[in-house]
Order: sequence, then C-alpha cells, then structure tokens
Amino acid sequence: MVLTRHFFWRLVLVIVGLVLCYQLWLVGHVLWWVQHNPSTSAFMDARLDVMQDKDPDAELHHKWVPYEKISKNLKRAVIASEDAKFLQHEGFDWEGMQDAWEKNLKKGKIVAGGSTISQQLAKNLFLSGKRTPWRKAEEAMITLMMENIMSKRRIFEIYLNVIEWGDGVFGAEAAARHYYRKSAKNLSAGEAAKLAAMVPNPRYYDKNRSDRRLLRKTRIIQRRMNYVSIPR
Repeated sequence: MVLTRHFFWRLVLVIVGLVLCYQLWLVGHVLWWVQHNPSTSAFMDARLDVMQDKDPDAELHHKWVPYEKISKNLKRAVIASEDAKFLQHEGFDWEGMQDAWEKNLKKGKIVAGGSTISQQLAKNLFLSGKRTPWRKAEEAMITLMMENIMSKRRIFEIYLNVIEWGDGVFGAEAAARHYYRKSAKNLSAGEAAKLAAMVPNPRYYDKNRSDRRLLRKTRIIQRRMNYVSIPR
C-alpha cells in the first residue's frame, strides 16, 4: 500500500514536470517569434506530410513577406471576415463564440466557428489536426501567451504569413501569386476580399473558384472591409 502510494505521487510529479517543460517550450517559441519569423508551422508540416504521401516530390508554396509589404486591402478584408473585434479583444471573442454556438445548434451541425485570429494562429503554429480532449485547452493557453507577449501587429503579421490559402499554398504572398500572379502588396480590394472569403475552406475554394457561396461572401466582405481597423 505504501509502495503504491509512493509510486502514485512520483507519477504525479513526473506528469507535472512534463507539463511545466511543455509550457516552457511554448513560451520559448512565442518569445523567439517576437523577433524571428517562423519558417514553418505545425499545420504546414502536417499538410506537407499528407501531400508527400501521394507525391514524394510535393512542396509547399510559401514566402514570408513583412507586414508593410502586404496590402492594406488584404489586412482589412481578413479582419472583416475572420475577426472584426481583433483589436478590441484579448484573444477571445465571447460574443462571437456564443453566436457560432447558437448557429451550429440551430443547424444541427457545425456551420460557423467562433475562433479569433489569435486562436487560429495558436492552432496553426503549434497544434496538429488531431482532435483531442485537451486540444481546446492547449489552444486557449497558447492564445493567452501570444496575446500577453506579442503585439497585435506581430500576431497579425505571422497569421497572414502562415495560414493556408489553397492546396499547398500558405501565406499572403504565395496566395497572391497563386491566384493573381502578383505580389501581396498589390492586391486590389476585390482580390483581397475573395482571398479573405477563402480562408475557412481554402483547398475547396482553390478548386471551385466560382462557387456561389464564395462569390456571395466576397461581396459581403468587400462592403464591410472599409469599416474595420487594422494594426499599424
């Protein structure tokens, strides 16, 4: 009995130690990325593995560009589409999550997400696509770290450079060249609105660029994008 209790507490200490090490690993990465650009992300790595299972020579299309070389049109369009309260909240949009929950409940399936730009970035940078019971807790923890360590501008700069925008296409520069054969800094309002509309389902819209839902959402974003604020 004494040995069993002793083993239990040793196991608890080991688990606590591993959790603390993981936290330090996360904090270290977030601190490093304040000044250094991520060369990849957990989501990019996972996607490349899937692509190379089908074609060993497959590569991702990705090129980092600094914040000032991304069109203000795209910045406004993405915030209008994904997180209109980005500059006001501290990582979580509780009203947005409530609205999404009510929409999903009404439809009986997931039709809306309430994740902020910060939450999406946390998931993209660190988490695999596997759904686990503790995934949301991890995402929330990483979101809080980034919001307390990084500026809104830095969070948004990284987000625009690492999110998926098509089949093997990641980041604003690669997306602009893939769809419009131009640099991200030269995107028009209409082009930016369409790219922003693609974010929730980029691989599908890459193959279905004239989808009616995509075109309708593009028009909505274009009407809203001039009314949002962006990090300077």
